[in-house]
Amino acid sequence: MSRHIHPTAIVDPGCEMGSDVVVGPYVIIEGNTRLGDGTRVDPFAQIKNYTSLGRNNHVYSYACIGEAPQDIKYKDEETWLKIGDNNKIREYATLNRGTPDGKGVTLIGSNCFLMAYTHVAHDCELLDHVIMANGATLAGHVKIGQRAVIGGLCAVHQFVNIGEYSFIGGKSGVAQDVPPYMLAAGERAKLYSPNLIGMRRAGFDRREIAAVKKAFHAIWGQGVRREEGMAKAQKEWGNYRTVENILSFIRSSPRGVISPDRCAGKNGSQ
Repeated sequence: MSRHIHPTAIVDPGCEMGSDVVVGPYVIIEGNTRLGDGTRVDPFAQIKNYTSLGRNNHVYSYACIGEAPQDIKYKDEETWLKIGDNNKIREYATLNRGTPDGKGVTLIGSNCFLMAYTHVAHDCELLDHVIMANGATLAGHVKIGQRAVIGGLCAVHQFVNIGEYSFIGGKSGVAQDVPPYMLAAGERAKLYSPNLIGMRRAGFDRREIAAVKKAFHAIWGQGVRREEGMAKAQKEWGNYRTVENILSFIRSSPRGVISPDRCAGKNGSQ
């Protein structure tokens, strides 16, 4: 079982370490931790207690992952940060463990890219292929669907859900839920249009994309009552999985979804 641990690194004997792990100079890895095969930890990074990483993750310099949650109710209980495979966690990123009041765990999926200075707070859940650009910040209990993109310097309010394949523009404050396949932006984020470019890049069928665009106008068109728009979308395009996902997301949203920007021009014109 090959490993390379720099002599200046401090690794607690309670760390379970797979094969082909590389630990750089001045790294600190505490006990009750797990590093999967092929994981690399760069100089000066810290991996705190109760943190589990899967295979082939790369933790860059000065990242601090698995620190205690920033919650005044937290009393040193055992809670976890669990990370999947093939993630990139860039410089100065901070990922906190869960809390007993949540699920007791913060979850990061696989193939995520968390850029420099990003923050993932307690009890968050990120599904696979999520991208967070530099300085993006998640409050506690946030859930982000697969392949969503969070722009630089965004701030996401606690308990917000962001749907799959959505895109949040940079410097946005997100206080309510963002449905799947949507583009949102603004100091207080508003809904602008479907994320058509993202859907095309992801290889969605053109009929699916067209259905999402039509459903968007039906639900959020100017002068349309949302309930009537949703009923129309269900009747005319509900057979498309993407449209059904949007409708289900809206119906199940405890915080309510963000409002559309009525001054955004031709919505859905990407």
